[in-house]
Amino acid sequence: MKILVTGSAGFIGSALSLRLLARGDEVIGIDNLNDYYDVGLKQARLARTLEYDRYRDLRIDIHDRAAITQVFARHQPQGVINLAAQAGVRYSIENPMAYVDTNLTGFANILEGCRHQGVEHLVYASSSSVYGANTDLPFSVHHNVDHPLSLYAASKKANELMAHTYSHLYRLPTTGLRFFTVYGPWGRPDMALFKFTRAILAGEPIPVFNYGKHRRDFTYIDDIVEGVIQVLDRIPEPDPAWTGEHPDAATSLAPYRLYNIGNQQPVELMDYIQVLERCLGITAEKRLLPLQPGDVPDTYADVTELVRDTGYRPNTPVAVGVSRFVDWYRSYYGDGK
Repeated sequence: MKILVTGSAGFIGSALSLRLLARGDEVIGIDNLNDYYDVGLKQARLARTLEYDRYRDLRIDIHDRAAITQVFARHQPQGVINLAAQAGVRYSIENPMAYVDTNLTGFANILEGCRHQGVEHLVYASSSSVYGANTDLPFSVHHNVDHPLSLYAASKKANELMAHTYSHLYRLPTTGLRFFTVYGPWGRPDMALFKFTRAILAGEPIPVFNYGKHRRDFTYIDDIVEGVIQVLDRIPEPDPAWTGEHPDAATSLAPYRLYNIGNQQPVELMDYIQVLERCLGITAEKRLLPLQPGDVPDTYADVTELVRDTGYRPNTPVAVGVSRFVDWYRSYYGDGK
């Protein structure tokens, strides 16, 4: 297949592009290489995909409507995986308009490109953040998610609504994936595992929010990538059982689906830190702090529907995934910063 991947120099986008290329697909990668975090890391990820002749590297911002329109017209992808987004819950509190430009306007440009070029399937990144103030665990795609706690979360919920509209009006098959705390080699420097590792190796204290009591459904990158590909290959059909009298948020009479994609085994943050300490052979100095604005206390994915429909099975324990991350970090950075 010919697949357009946005955010192709990002953590998930890079790993996914490599997996698609390895199975024989042609990949058109879009990334603007913004400086939200270390551009050098993004370029190093990109260097791995550029080794393939079937990879096309495009330096484009999805907010640029004319450029996106041209990409779709020229390359005519069969499938699209939209991973480009302004990420980060806390950053959205400080810079809300960055999320409007990329996550809302940019996603609208992707939808329009898919619509006019007759794309067979759009898979896009949502987030576990959409569950917001929900406390009924595990989080299910059938739950109401009308109470986001950050603009980042609100933008991802908006993406789901926008996708449904295009599925309904234009019969564009769309699938949204609510990612749960992805980690692993080549990860994002703004995520906890990366920041903790850097600080511990530098002999600096680590900030432990919510006094280490909150839980996260940490999901290893390889498990995420396999799940995304399984979803890409399964084009959604209208759900004949759907009814407006008892509407199911996860399906529709349109070709539309929502799935959680997580490990389904939440881990308390303090336990996660202990695994990292064992892998590094260093005990961290911890600064215990309250829960930060926009954060949720716990995440826990119910992946029943994804397992049922695709056979998705995450199989990387946290101890294994963290160890692989530490090995990569030391290989890439050494034991310094």
